[in-house]
Amino acid sequence: MARHVAILITSLGAGGAERVVAMLARHWVDQGHTISIITFDKDEDPIFHPLPEEVQLHRLGAKVGTGYRGNLKKLLRLRETLAEIRPEMLLSFLTKNNLLAALATTGMSTRLVCSERNNPERQGGSRLWNLALKLAYRRAEIIVCQTYAIKRCFPEGVQDILKVIRNPITPFEVAASASDSKTICAVGRLTPQKGFDVLIEAFSKIADRHADWNLTIWGEGEIREQLEALVHQLGLESRVSLPGTTAKPGEWARDTTIFVQSSRYEGFGNALAEAVASGLPVVATDCDFGPSEMIVNGRGGLLVPCENASALAEAMSRMIEDKTLRETCAAAARQSGFRFHPSNVLSQWDGVLNQLFGRAQGEANLIPLGRAVVAQNSTG
Repeated sequence: MARHVAILITSLGAGGAERVVAMLARHWVDQGHTISIITFDKDEDPIFHPLPEEVQLHRLGAKVGTGYRGNLKKLLRLRETLAEIRPEMLLSFLTKNNLLAALATTGMSTRLVCSERNNPERQGGSRLWNLALKLAYRRAEIIVCQTYAIKRCFPEGVQDILKVIRNPITPFEVAASASDSKTICAVGRLTPQKGFDVLIEAFSKIADRHADWNLTIWGEGEIREQLEALVHQLGLESRVSLPGTTAKPGEWARDTTIFVQSSRYEGFGNALAEAVASGLPVVATDCDFGPSEMIVNGRGGLLVPCENASALAEAMSRMIEDKTLRETCAAAARQSGFRFHPSNVLSQWDGVLNQLFGRAQGEANLIPLGRAVVAQNSTG
């Protein structure tokens, strides 16, 4: 039976969650469902991952603004939109949006599914925020997370509604000459979470030892100036580049010899999964959550402790110096990447729809309106 599903995402930029939204939208439109996508960005903001023409797009223009007033503005616009379009289900992506979605759907017949894409333990919210989030997750009927380890972040009261679904990953094209390009690549938002400061420091430790190798960090974010200053401070301007976002999804993989994830924490590690599925040898921090569920250390890649520039440097150097290791890790990565194939993952999302609408409509867990709280700190 065709359903009307609304999907909530902050914006339609180049992130991993945005890519999943685009793939889900295409998949469910092809199945005959009506799909509405709700965002907090503006009509003129770019859409990085193409959406099907059939998608009904609602861009609320409330992306700017934090704290109580900003969240209240988003909440009111979201609730108005839901009242107007009346979807049967709202699928919310990202921590802050999950809270707003729970509050906005309070008292409505719209069923709520939340997708947690990051590490809730590292989101930095206030006590009020964390309390509100716990209440919000009790409003959801299903909570989708990306790793089994992340389950520990959720209260006991919602453990029975947690469902693990990996990201759907399509392998990217890697040029035959990539192994000779001597390029170390990292991908992600330029934020403290991604640990690119540690990566640059680690590369500085081996730059003289491997004078013909370079580091490219793809992405944009609020700490670009700090990273550029660090590159200048270490005298690596000719060896380290930060070219921004790729023009096309996955373009970063084409000439990459070694992929590095230096994150302090992750919800899954989308770029790492893309590198694994594409058959790239990888070096990754063994952070919460994701890497240890994708990589067997020494087989699919190398795992190192978080925030340890020396360990990261030595792992990169080992991968650089041992071509056989690179080839072995690449082959193992490519094989393990099959588990992320879109057909497998999207069928699990179909299972969410089947599970949700197989229940009686009256089983929704509603938060009493009097408990609604808009957090003063914004995270996610």
